[in-house]
Amino acid sequence: MKRAFFTTILMLFVLAVSVKSESVSELITKGDEAYEKYDHKKALELFLKAHEAEPKNWEVLWRLSRTYVDLAENMKADTDEEKDKQLAQYSVAKEYADMAIEIEPNKSINYVRRSIALGRVALFKGVFSVGSVVDSVKNDCEKAISLGNGGSYVQGVAHYILARTHAKLAEKPSFVRWPLGLGWGDIDVALKEFEKAIKLYPDFVMFYFDYAKALISEDEYEKAREMLNKAISSTVKDEDDPKLKKEAKALLEEIKNE
Repeated sequence: MKRAFFTTILMLFVLAVSVKSESVSELITKGDEAYEKYDHKKALELFLKAHEAEPKNWEVLWRLSRTYVDLAENMKADTDEEKDKQLAQYSVAKEYADMAIEIEPNKSINYVRRSIALGRVALFKGVFSVGSVVDSVKNDCEKAISLGNGGSYVQGVAHYILARTHAKLAEKPSFVRWPLGLGWGDIDVALKEFEKAIKLYPDFVMFYFDYAKALISEDEYEKAREMLNKAISSTVKDEDDPKLKKEAKALLEEIKNE
């Protein structure tokens, strides 16, 4: 009788864990569906429920980081108060990525998500005023690349962020950047990293668009026009793509005679 009782208890425990796991899996799926529809508030609601059920689920944590970045990007930032709220959202995104890395330090996506959150913080505060943050962006991208997992999209984004970071720093002469500890920024590295990103994950508007801008900075107009045309013809995959396509058309018109 006792043996049967304990067997029943064990079965109920396994069943409870299974139901819980399926519930979190379902919440993640629904959250991803909301993300695909750019319904970031709904995605946040679903991922927070999943986090409440499994606080140490790294798959949930990096998605929360992504969602807070998405929400912050869509916030108004006209007043100082609004800017402070936006920065706070980026900081929360970074914290969730930190937790994901602490729990699972061998997944590229966790470092990619933190590099994105840190990159937003750096751009918000001014890249050249937060050297240590920019260094962290570089380090996270390189870590994600060295781990080499997550698929072509994750790896493509890691190379893209690294490229964009180098390109942004290269906007100022190296002798200005060296005292800030940012002398490593290199436009040649940026161009190579953009190429790697596009090879890994082609047909992505922002990869082509930002690569074109980097090429223009080096007076490589013919190739820049090629990249802008690809940006214009690429499939819409991100909520910012329609806007970027318009900017690509305007920039293509601007450099048509160069």
